[in-house]
Amino acid sequence: MTTIVGTYECKVDAKGRILMPAPLKKQLATSLQNGFVLKRSVFQPCLELYPMEEWDLMMQKINKLNRFVKKNNDFIRRFTAGVKMVEIDALGRLLVPKDLVVFANISKDVVFSSAVNIVEIWDKELYEKSISGEDVDFADLAEEVMGNTNDDHGIS
Repeated sequence: MTTIVGTYECKVDAKGRILMPAPLKKQLATSLQNGFVLKRSVFQPCLELYPMEEWDLMMQKINKLNRFVKKNNDFIRRFTAGVKMVEIDALGRLLVPKDLVVFANISKDVVFSSAVNIVEIWDKELYEKSISGEDVDFADLAEEVMGNTNDDHGIS
């Protein structure tokens, strides 16, 4: 599993191209050859950029779902809606297809935000709202999600 680190602000041009920040491009260097999958986020108004090897792992999980169960079939259809294979061009730019630009309300300022093994791509204003904590108490959330984690690594 690839672990990606960092949050980077960028600009998007009128054609939907975003120059990949150099530190992020360096982290994804092994993935540049194989390309990426870009999709709508399930929970947020942003996009998710999967290195192809991470996408393949996700598809292995999804492929185990029984498609004769209607909920599974509905989930697969919605999860893969708008999915696009994308590459970073020779100039280091990512072309975001128009339908995905519209979905994520991307205007001119963009944030690439690491999410462990994928990268979220946000309109900057929406990203700032999502992390502002207005509707979520992060301390409570951290306790609920990580509070019962008992491992040998001394997470504090």
